Amino acid sequence: MDDKVTSKHEPNHPPVQEYAVFDRDRVACMRVRACSGFAKHNFLFEWAGGELFDRLAYIKRTYPRAVVLGARSPLPHAGQWKETIGDLFVMDLLPSLRRYCPDAAYLAGDEEFFPFASNSLDLVLSCLGLHMVNDLPGALVQIRRSLKPDGLFSGAMFGGETLHELRACLMEAESEVRDGISPRVAPFADKQQAGALLQRAGYALPVVDSEILTVTYDSAFRLMDDLRGMGEGNAILVRDRVWPGKAFFARAAEIYQNRYAEPDGRIRASFEILFLSGWSPHESQQKPLRPGSAETSLAEALSTTEIKTGEKAKP
Repeated sequence: MDDKVTSKHEPNHPPVQEYAVFDRDRVACMRVRACSGFAKHNFLFEWAGGELFDRLAYIKRTYPRAVVLGARSPLPHAGQWKETIGDLFVMDLLPSLRRYCPDAAYLAGDEEFFPFASNSLDLVLSCLGLHMVNDLPGALVQIRRSLKPDGLFSGAMFGGETLHELRACLMEAESEVRDGISPRVAPFADKQQAGALLQRAGYALPVVDSEILTVTYDSAFRLMDDLRGMGEGNAILVRDRVWPGKAFFARAAEIYQNRYAEPDGRIRASFEILFLSGWSPHESQQKPLRPGSAETSLAEALSTTEIKTGEKAKP
């Protein structure tokens, strides 16, 4: 890979932050452990990746150099890319995670210290990986800086409604059984926060929308098994490292069953997927009109009479 791709000559990352929410070593470890059986649990990644591809297909352009963030994404395997993308790279936290996409051009890297030079990429895609980044605003800034003018960032990430049922049941069970609460489900950004982050990071024409998927399971234990199989366990830095015991999980499953069971007895779990897109600024892009620059007044558009300040309406 040439120097234009790597950032050894053009550091693109800000200073290390002092406060962290997630244990990034734990995040990487969970992804490694999930690799061998991931195909049994990858339905959310397959769905989100398909949505990203469909959205990108509406944009009629080609991308000479692109990066997919996250080896668990199905995007590197999409044969349709050969008509749209020239060089496609995949990045994840560890070299061993290449096993998710053995045929792709792969490099180990961290979104928090983005290893691509400024103005070096035409497209950056991310599929359900950014929710466990500690400095999400900083990561989005670095991604934007890596894009060439008029380059595109398009991503999917878990949103605020994700696993709200599981979070509530675990908290209630822990308060009963252990007389205290430890965070066990990651915090997720909501749609408004994601939009604000894109604007703060300097993207042009930012867009955020969301879909909520409701998945049913035989029990809360089956749901938690699915999360482990996805590589989406608890990686909160201040998590309780002591196993809480069988009584805790049994009580949480009981609460879940009583509160969120469907008529057929299966429990439901919500997954909100946020879809984000934004462009690296370029002079050719559409810009909002300046206040007062409209050539047609609202009164004309509505076929009504305009009353200026200080005037009274005529009968």
